[in-house]
Amino acid sequence: MTQDRTPAAASGNRWGARPGGGGQWHFGLWAPSAKEVALRLGGEDSPMSRDDDGFWTVTARAEAGQDYAFVIDGEARPDPAARQQAGDVHGPSRLFDPGARDWRGDWSGRPWDEAVIYEMHVGTFTEAGTFRAAAEKMQELADLGITAIEIMPVGQWQGARGWGYDGVLPFAPHPAYGTPEEMQDLVEAAQAAGMMVILDVVYNHFGPDGAYLHAYAPEFFEEERHTPWGAAIDFTQEAVRAFFIENALHWLRDYRLDGLRLDAVHQIIDPSPHHFLVELGERVQALELGRPIHLITEDERNEPELRDTQLYVASWNDDYHHAVHTALTGESEGYYAPFAHDPIGDLVLALTRGHVEEGQPRHGKETRRGRPASHLPWTAFVNSNQTHDQVGNRALGERLVSLTDPRGAEVAHAMLLTSPFIPMLFMGEEVGETAPFLFFCDHEGELARLTREGRQREFKDFLSFGEEVPDPNAKETFERSRPFRGDPEAMEHWRDLTRRLLSLRAERIVPLMTSGRAGPARVARTGPRALSALWPFKDGYVVARINLGSPPDTPPTTEPHDFAIGDPAADPFAFALIVSRN
Repeated sequence: MTQDRTPAAASGNRWGARPGGGGQWHFGLWAPSAKEVALRLGGEDSPMSRDDDGFWTVTARAEAGQDYAFVIDGEARPDPAARQQAGDVHGPSRLFDPGARDWRGDWSGRPWDEAVIYEMHVGTFTEAGTFRAAAEKMQELADLGITAIEIMPVGQWQGARGWGYDGVLPFAPHPAYGTPEEMQDLVEAAQAAGMMVILDVVYNHFGPDGAYLHAYAPEFFEEERHTPWGAAIDFTQEAVRAFFIENALHWLRDYRLDGLRLDAVHQIIDPSPHHFLVELGERVQALELGRPIHLITEDERNEPELRDTQLYVASWNDDYHHAVHTALTGESEGYYAPFAHDPIGDLVLALTRGHVEEGQPRHGKETRRGRPASHLPWTAFVNSNQTHDQVGNRALGERLVSLTDPRGAEVAHAMLLTSPFIPMLFMGEEVGETAPFLFFCDHEGELARLTREGRQREFKDFLSFGEEVPDPNAKETFERSRPFRGDPEAMEHWRDLTRRLLSLRAERIVPLMTSGRAGPARVARTGPRALSALWPFKDGYVVARINLGSPPDTPPTTEPHDFAIGDPAADPFAFALIVSRN
C-alpha cells in the first residue's frame, strides 16, 4: 500500500474516504484528543498525520469494495462518515464511491408548489422491506397523484429493524434495506415516475449503539447539555459543522435527491454568530445541480425565522395535525390538551395563518410558543393528518381512521389534499389503512430493557391509551406495522377518493397557487363544528365548506361544487369545494 500525506481531497470534503483519481483515495478523521491514528487497509496499518485543527489524514492506493478501519490509540473503529459498511456498525467500513453513478435519464426536479408528499418507511412499505421492492411501487404512487416521497432516515443503525432515528453512521444506507446502488435505483425509479425524493436526516443526535465519536472525539459533543436522546452536539466546532454539511451535500449530490427534511431542529443549539442551519442552507442553495432543492424542518418552536431566510421552503406543522386530531377524536391528554379546548377555533387559525400558536396565551399552558407567521406563503407549512410521529408515538399506534367517524376521516382527508398548504400523507393513508404503525427497534440486552421500560413511562400522561405497550424489540411489533393488508374493497374506495382529490388539486388548484396569493385567507366558523374557508389567488379562489361534527347554523348559498362529500347544508360530516378561475 502506497501512501501520501495530502491534507485534504480535491473535493474539499474532509471526513471519510473519497476517491481522488488514479486509484488514490483520501481518508480523513477528526479526532483531536487522539495520540495516534492509523488507516487499516489491505491488512496493513499506515500512520495518519495530524493537522493543527485535529484532523488526521492520509492518501492511499485502494479500490472500491475494499474494507478499511481507523485505528485510534490502538482501537479499530469504523469510519463515522463511511459511505458503506462491510457489516454492522461495529465492524470495518467499505470503500464505495456514490458519485460514480451513471444516472439514466435527466431529472430537472419539480417546483415546491406542486408538492404532495408521501412519507415512507422503507422497512415496512413492502413485504420485502427493501429499496428494490419499494422502487417497484413508485409508478403506482405517481398514478395516484403523489409528487414527492419522503423517506424516513436510512443512516445505518445497529440491528435490522428501526425507524431510523437511532442511526450512528449517517452517510451509509442501512444494509437491511439494500445496497447504496439499490437506494440510488429507488431514487431513479421515483424520479422516472415524476416524483421528487426527499430524505429525512437526523443532525441533532446519534443513536445509543455504535456511536464511537463519543469515545475518540468527545469535543464533538457538549459536556453540560443533553437532548431527549443523549449528548448534545457542539455546533460551534468547525469540524462538526463540516461533518453534517458534507452529509447533506453527499445525499443531494451523489443520490440525486430533491430535498432533505431536518429532524427536530429545535435541538440544534448554536450560539455562533452565523448559525449552523443558516450555513447549511447557504451551502445547499449554492449547489448547481440543475434542479430546485427543497429543505424542510421539523421545529417545535413555531418560529418563522428559517423560512424567512428563503433557504428553507417549509416546516412540518403539528398545530394543524393537533387541531384536526382533537376535533375528530376528542382526545385531550398530554400535548393535545391545549388544542382540545377549542379545536374548531384552532383549525380556523391554522387554515388562516398556518400555525395556531404564535406566542399568544393558550388554555392550559403556562408557557407561550411561537411567533406570528401568517406573512409566510401557505406552502411554507407542511400539513398532515397522520405522520410516523403522531401515529407511531401512540402506545398502540392507532391511525386516525380507527379513532373517529369514518366519514369524518374522509372529510379531513379532503380538507388536507385540497387546501393550498403542502399536504403530506403517511404511507397507507391513501388507502384508509387501519393497521397500526408501532414504535419498533432491534436492541439487545440492557439497551432493549431500557427502551421497553422507557416506552411504558412515556405514556403516563396518556392514561386512556392503556397500560400495555407492545414490546418495541419484538419482531411481531415490526410485522404488525406493515400496511396494505386491509379489506380490498375499503382500500379501493379510499384509493379512488385520493386519486380524485389529487387530480383536482393538480388540474385546478395548483395553477391558482402558482399564480400567486392575492391577500389573506378568509376563514370563519359557521357553526359549533363547522367552518368555511376562502383562499384568494391572483387568478381565482378556492372555497371549502367543512363540517366536522355538525352542519353550519345557516345553510350555505346553493352553488355548484367541484367536489363534495355528503351534504354540507345538513350532514354533520361533510365537505364541499369550489374552485373558481378568473
